[in-house]
Amino acid sequence: MIATIVTNKGTMKVNLFEKEAPITVENFKKYAEEGFYDNTIFHRVINGFMIQGGGFTKDGVQKETHAPIKNEAKNGLSNKRGTLAMARTNAVDSATSQFFINHIDNSFLDYKNDMNYGYAVFAELTEGFEVLDVIAKVKTGTRSYFQDWPVEDVIIEKITIE
Repeated sequence: MIATIVTNKGTMKVNLFEKEAPITVENFKKYAEEGFYDNTIFHRVINGFMIQGGGFTKDGVQKETHAPIKNEAKNGLSNKRGTLAMARTNAVDSATSQFFINHIDNSFLDYKNDMNYGYAVFAELTEGFEVLDVIAKVKTGTRSYFQDWPVEDVIIEKITIE
């Protein structure tokens, strides 16, 4: 299964790992097919780390989500450059709609043990690494109590699943 992420900075193609992360892929697919991601933004961008999106409108309003899902970080996949993983709070099973794309290898985010659970990788870029790099390098600032918020909106126009 392939996801296409269309942004105002370019398009990225993503291979979804249905076998390794079935719950997470189904969750991402549901949000995409509902149009939830349409006109949301990458609201947290840290060059040399990751870009995070899928939960906020351009106005900085956090969208209402479905219930959180089980964390599948134990799936053996690593947070390497170009992989997508679910964002979450400090609670292990708290991921909803937000995801991030690793700008570099971030193996410290992988599952280590039940006390250091990690972040569930569920997909990886197959096309659009140059778009990832462009987004990772945008100028950021502080918005309300959010740090690393892009000064100019980086819009997720649409995510489609094939």
